[in-house]
Amino acid sequence: VQLQASGGGLVQSGGSLRLSCVGSGILISRYVMKWYRQAPEKQRELVASVNILGETTYADSVKGRATISRNNRENTVSLQLNSLQSADTAVYYCHAGLRGVARWGQGTQVTVSS
Repeated sequence: VQLQASGGGLVQSGGSLRLSCVGSGILISRYVMKWYRQAPEKQRELVASVNILGETTYADSVKGRATISRNNRENTVSLQLNSLQSADTAVYYCHAGLRGVARWGQGTQVTVSS
């Protein structure tokens, strides 16, 4: 079972990135999928989630700038981040949860330069 995150990188303030997480050995369609992030010396925080019905939630810090989506056919979940700010600099992790079972991806670094 593996969640492979990608799409991070260095971007200028105001730019955009699209993070993707592909599952192998796991059917993402059956899980509540979430993106978390962890900035240096800070606790990991929930950024966005999408449940099996496609209903989404967002942290206040990214609301209006982020879109989480799932593609069950491709077994992926994505996070589109727009109007990036230096405060968005963090390692981003995808997470799959189902009735107490949790799987984490390895993380992808997002660095926003001002």
